[in-house]
Amino acid sequence: MLRSVLDRLGLKRTQGPSLGSAAALYRPRYSPWLDSQGFGRLYAEIQPFTLVDSARCFVLYSLARQARHLPGEYWECGVYRGGTALLLGTVAAEVERPLRLFDTFEGMPAPDPERDWHSAGDFSDTSEESIRRLLSYTRAVVHKGTIPTSFHGLESQLIALAHIDVDLYQSVMDCCSFIYPRLTPGGFMVFDDYGWPTCVGARMAVDQFFGDKREVPLVLTTGQALVVRLPG
Repeated sequence: MLRSVLDRLGLKRTQGPSLGSAAALYRPRYSPWLDSQGFGRLYAEIQPFTLVDSARCFVLYSLARQARHLPGEYWECGVYRGGTALLLGTVAAEVERPLRLFDTFEGMPAPDPERDWHSAGDFSDTSEESIRRLLSYTRAVVHKGTIPTSFHGLESQLIALAHIDVDLYQSVMDCCSFIYPRLTPGGFMVFDDYGWPTCVGARMAVDQFFGDKREVPLVLTTGQALVVRLPG
């Protein structure tokens, strides 16, 4: 009886060797990013333009849908070829929400050699023009330049969702310093590169910035970290 119920719920029974032969552990095997029809079509469209896998994109997709019910804009810092920007822009366009994109479109700025693995100019095989073409049917606004200079003039904006994929310690720290005070209560900051061994500086920046904040970054098995702004 129990086994049939677990099967219907999509749970798989596994033996727990450390607990003895009589014990059984259960782990979920449901992966919605593999069979969600709406997301699947969208991911197939963006896949040629992104290095972000389907599991991480599904996290973004789900948060973007929830953020539609919050006041504020969508932001992406670190655009590269525009795949995740297209994902966010598609969701945002459904509720006529603007999406702001921030990138040098000339590759990474100079890294901190003590904290960062990447080199200046990495990910330069893209252009502002290609991003504008790709997102022409959305309400995307492109801000070309180096963070935080490209944030100038946006001090009064409210942000519902910020996707931060800039890889470098100082760039992540600058994003946190500007975006966090403008994040609406209940809004999201998603750090794509928190758990990647090539982005140790990015993880250091997140940990340092939120070390004295009430919000605690939720580290996901996808390698992302998620911060949800608390009210008050």
